[in-house]
Amino acid sequence: MTDEIQEEAPTEGRSARDRWLMLAAVAVIAVPVFIGFLLMRSSDSTSSVDVGGAVESSSGGMGDSGMGDTGMGAASADTESAQGVLDFAQIQATDIRIDLDPDTGSAILNVDTSIDVACAVVYGPTTALGSLSTDTDMAGGAHANHHPRMIGLSAGTVWYRLQGIAADGAFYQSELMELTFPEGGGGSPSVQPPLPNLSDMASIADVSSEYSDAFAARNAIDGDLSTEWSSAGDGDDSYIVLDFGENMHFRGVGFRTREMSDGTSITTSFTVTVGGRTFGPFDAGPGLAIGLFDASGEDIRVDVETSTGGNTGAVEIEVYAEPEM
Repeated sequence: MTDEIQEEAPTEGRSARDRWLMLAAVAVIAVPVFIGFLLMRSSDSTSSVDVGGAVESSSGGMGDSGMGDTGMGAASADTESAQGVLDFAQIQATDIRIDLDPDTGSAILNVDTSIDVACAVVYGPTTALGSLSTDTDMAGGAHANHHPRMIGLSAGTVWYRLQGIAADGAFYQSELMELTFPEGGGGSPSVQPPLPNLSDMASIADVSSEYSDAFAARNAIDGDLSTEWSSAGDGDDSYIVLDFGENMHFRGVGFRTREMSDGTSITTSFTVTVGGRTFGPFDAGPGLAIGLFDASGEDIRVDVETSTGGNTGAVEIEVYAEPEM
């Protein structure tokens, strides 16, 4: 009995000791794991808050610091503005004053802008518009005093809008507007052309001067009322010579004077010279003025006889003629 008890006692001691050792080992392993788990949870929680804070800071903070409004957001807005259409009213410095000319079927829009822009008017009998005329003011390019001319107008409603491009590329456009053009728009002159207009058959043989390439003499015979020939300040000394290259029977000349909104550059009378013979002077003024005569030759010279001075010239010169048989 004593021997068995002595044998069992050590067994129980070892078993108890083993259990404590096992528990200690589990504790050694489990506690760090548990602490690590807690730390990981804490780290995850802190990271989530930081990210959330960073997002809030990126959202609200960027807005507070200006990034949302004047930083990336503003850059985006500026880009959209630069690429989009800006309101012409932002740069319009004066009311639009319209000079109607029923005799020529035209109207000049006079307006100033607070910055220099290249100005044009788009217009037409419906809201679809369809015609465009640039400002051919002598200043050329971008400037602040604008006088674009609408041509080919008929009595009734005319829809139009102004637009301008600034030096930085910004594009400005006005709202769609309308005006009522009076009866007689594009009306016929009191003297009717005796023959077809053949001025487009001619070449420019001579000219007193040209203000610039944009106001070249060829513009006077191109059939386009939106272009014009302007001299470089020749006043009453302006002239132009057209060469037809063959003998022609001339029966008359039609003259459309150019004019500036300040009252200068208006031809009030003109003469015509063919083969050394001078005809006229013929009255001129707003619209188409026709002088009738009878002469033959290869070239024809048109002189400004009287004017209001300045950069005189012509929107269009028509030559009523036929080739001589």
